Order: sequence, then structure tokens, then C-alpha cells
Amino acid sequence: MNNPYEHAVTQLKLVAEKLRPQYEDKSRFDNAISLLSKPTQLLADKLTIIMDDGSTESFEAYRSQHSNARGPYKGGIRFHPDVSEEEVKALSMWMSWKTAVADIPYGGAKGGIIVDPKKLSSRELQRLSRAYVRFLGTNVGPWIDVPAPDVNTTPEIMAWMANEYEKMLEENDTAHLQNPLAAFTGKPLEMGGSEGRAEATGLGGVYVLEELAKKNKWDRKKDITIAIQGFGNVGYWFAHHADKLGYRVVAVSDSKSGMYVETGLNPDKTLECKKATGKISECACDEKHCDMSLGKMISNEELLTLDVDVLVPAALENVVTTENAKLIKAKTIIEMANGPTTPEADAILEKRGVMVIPDILANSGGVSTSYFEWVQNLSGTHWSKAEVLDKLHPLMVSAFNKTWEMHEKTGDAMRLSAYQVAVKKVIDSLFLRGEI
Repeated sequence: MNNPYEHAVTQLKLVAEKLRPQYEDKSRFDNAISLLSKPTQLLADKLTIIMDDGSTESFEAYRSQHSNARGPYKGGIRFHPDVSEEEVKALSMWMSWKTAVADIPYGGAKGGIIVDPKKLSSRELQRLSRAYVRFLGTNVGPWIDVPAPDVNTTPEIMAWMANEYEKMLEENDTAHLQNPLAAFTGKPLEMGGSEGRAEATGLGGVYVLEELAKKNKWDRKKDITIAIQGFGNVGYWFAHHADKLGYRVVAVSDSKSGMYVETGLNPDKTLECKKATGKISECACDEKHCDMSLGKMISNEELLTLDVDVLVPAALENVVTTENAKLIKAKTIIEMANGPTTPEADAILEKRGVMVIPDILANSGGVSTSYFEWVQNLSGTHWSKAEVLDKLHPLMVSAFNKTWEMHEKTGDAMRLSAYQVAVKKVIDSLFLRGEI
């Protein structure tokens, strides 16, 4: 089963079985689960733009708004050839749980366009980005739905989108009623973006790693080996901060290949090398230099089954499957990607005693910092990077500890524990609103 939306619904049903006994009105509870099994609204359309050569081209676009029971819809926008209705529906549901686990006042949403942005010029990409905002129309706004960057979208794209939203407000003579910058997060600093946003997701994952280390009494960090699949923004920053704290990052990979350095690689030098050579497979870098004699090239598949303490999937969905779950040697998986483990693989890992720190907890640092950006925009203030990271740390620690407490109380896996914490918050909000 490779349908991400079916994965998300399956996970919700498992959580419902655990939560149902806690509610006296079973019928009301069942209605809430039924409501949360699908998005509140799914927007879909074809966006037609003029290409640089004068021709027109159409692109399918989506926005899934799952739940706003706890606050405005919140979630990224991705530009990718594999974007689908099922994917955005699943990701919007996971965002509802993620914002609830992080205990920030948002709901969940996700959007995307079926496009390979590498095939578009900057001007074409800007036209498509602005067309997407027009497609969202009145379904977006600081108190309605607050999009952010995701796969293949950038701060620059968020700036274009925020600007187009502002134009829409001006056309309707409503620009004076709100700060249009608060409608999109992940913007450049010059347009109201937040300090620390670039590294927030990866750093938040390392905060979780640190809390886990305390629970497991990992006193000698240099003996804890880490392999990271995905060396984009999230994977790099996770590697960078883990390395700075003394953990031994032994392997990283990108979409094409990977590198294994048994004694530990230097993430910063590895990134510099990748930028210079274009290939991570040519970057065996330690603290002093890069030399292929230090390590060996590996594939993405090989990275997943390395004999390490911690495996960090930081790329796309469904990379840990029934085929490779039996081969994974790591005792801990920290999910920095969204939905990297299928439900079937999850069951195999649990039976094998592999602890999985779920995505909705591990990678919630990004949406938490998006929340900080939103607050700054709404209040007309700007926080320093130190202030932002100081606010992020207690949020991540609290989210981890609440999940850990549920894990110890119920004996359930960390994913099911995090989901119980999150889903209960959303259901209780629905009840308090009188919507069920």
C-alpha cells in the first residue's frame, strides 16, 4: 500500500481505538473521527500561465485544508512532478497532528503543484506562484490558511506569493485590515521572515535527539553513530548541529548517492564539497580535508541498512517499507521527512524493537518557527535568532516529554503515543467548539 492518504487514515484509525474508551459519548467521538478522516476542504484546479516563448501551459494545483479546529490551517506548498491529491490530503492531516503535538494554535493544510520547477525559468516560476495565490483566493489569509515553503519552494517564492496576496487585498480595498505578510511564512528576512527559520526543522530534530539521549543515558555522544538519508536543508542542519554536539555522523546521501565515513564526516566540509563537485559521492570529508580514502560511496538503499545507532530519513515519503524494514540495523529512527515509514514497515520495526520518533514530533521545529514568524508579523516585531531558538527549544522539549509520558503510561510506540496526544487535542477542540 503506497497511498499516503490511506496510510494517514490507517494511522488515525489505530489512534481512535486507543482514545475511544476515554470518551463517554461514543457516538460523538465516532463522528469526530469520521470528520477528521478527510479534509474539510480540497481545492483543485488547473493553472494556466504564459511561458517565456509566448505559449501557454497548464499545471494541476491542489490545496488540502484538513482541520482548523485549533487555529488557522497551516502547511507548506510543494512544487514537484509527483504531487498528487492523495499526497496533499495525507500531508494536511499530518500537519494537523504536528501542530497539535507542538502545541501551537494552528490546524493542518498542504498544497502543491504538479511541476518540475527546474524546467521553468525564474519568470515562469513567478507567474505560476502568483497564479497559485489567485487560485487560493479568499481561502488564504492570516486567520484562514497560512502557507509556507515545502519541497522545491523557497523564501523567494513565498515573497512572490505574499506580494500577490497583497495585490488581491488592494484590489478589494481591504489591505488596511491586516498585515498581508502574515499570510505566508518562510519569507526572506527582508520581507518579514524569521531569523533561524532555515535551520529550525533540523535543529528541532536535534533537540529531540538530545532528549532521547537523556532517556537512553547516551553519555558518550561520540560513540553514537548517525546516518542521514537526504542532505538537503533539513538533513544538513540536523547533521551540522548533531556534529557540533559531539555525535558521530557517519553517512549522508542525496537523491543520487551517498557517502559513508566510519570515523565520522564533517557536515560543513561535505556540503562545501557537494556544492563544488555536484556529487556527494565524491565527498569523503573529515574535520581537516576531503579525501576519498577516508570513506566509500554508498547508495540511498545501503544507507538505510547501515549498522548505526540512529537512522534519520530526511528526504521524501515511503522510504522505509516492508522490503527494507527487516534489514534496518539502527535501534532508533528519527523521522525528519514527512511520512517516511509505511504502516506495514512500522509494525515490523515495532516487533523488532526499533524505536521510531515520528515525523509529527521530530520535524515540528519548522512549523513552530513558522508560527514565530506569523506572531512577529501580526505584532509588528522582529526577534533575534537567539530569541527564536530560545523559544524553539522549550517547545520541542515539551512536545517530546508529553509524548514520552504517553509512551511510558500506555506502553505504546512513540508514533502511537504522539498521535494520541495530538488527536485528543483536536477532538477536544471540536467538542469545545460545539461542531460535533
